[in-house]
Amino acid sequence: MRTVTVLPGPRSYRIKIGTGLLDRLGHECSDLKLGTRCAIISDTNVQPRFGGAAQRALTKAGFDPVVLTVPAGERAKSLRTVEDCYNKLAAHRLERKSFVVALGGGVVGDLAGFVAASYLRGIPFVQVPTTLLGQVDSSVGGKVGVNLKAGKNLVGAFHQPRLVLCDLATLSTLPMREYRAGLAEVIKYGIISDAAFFRRLERDLPQLLAREPKTLAAIVARCCEIKAEVVRQDETESGLRAILNFGHTIGHALEAISHYGKYLHG
Repeated sequence: MRTVTVLPGPRSYRIKIGTGLLDRLGHECSDLKLGTRCAIISDTNVQPRFGGAAQRALTKAGFDPVVLTVPAGERAKSLRTVEDCYNKLAAHRLERKSFVVALGGGVVGDLAGFVAASYLRGIPFVQVPTTLLGQVDSSVGGKVGVNLKAGKNLVGAFHQPRLVLCDLATLSTLPMREYRAGLAEVIKYGIISDAAFFRRLERDLPQLLAREPKTLAAIVARCCEIKAEVVRQDETESGLRAILNFGHTIGHALEAISHYGKYLHG
């Protein structure tokens, strides 16, 4: 297991990267000294595959989880979905020491993170990204939010997770189109920050496309290190952090004008 630390001081948290980490979710959350009640927010694609394992791991560690399943896809990132999640958290009596687990790709991470940032004026949350894009980008750095008709991510907050758990085994179920979209994000890190890393990507591309675990672990860890360093210097995107948007702006525009789903911004 590889570990990357994000942010110094009391808000510091760790990104843990390895294979089979989902079974350790309860144990890892126990170390955070959080409340007993929690919610797993996932979507209709991910929950049938990994929701049971996450729920069992949390229950085994003494937590009382409720599972909230939202529709898969970008359209779930809406204020209507957020309100539905609020009502279910309240029905399960989540309190300020309770926490949210975001189990899924970038959409779920952004949505669940925003729910956690705003419910009871902010409760802790844990990211368990199940896509390559989620593991190298959206789960790290604390940017959470939802879309409006006018555009993507226009409502949101900066709310850092307490832990990011990247189980590389979850990538085995990812469709190749989604996986390649995540690789575009990986390549971005080489372009904006690390020429040697970019050369490694050129050399190791066959292993990456084959999802070879050792190569993947090293690549995901390096991407997280690069993003962690940028976030350390500019947490709220007042300057340097804008470099992480390289390629995203035009990608998000293409998603918006095609009404989300036809094109992936990767």
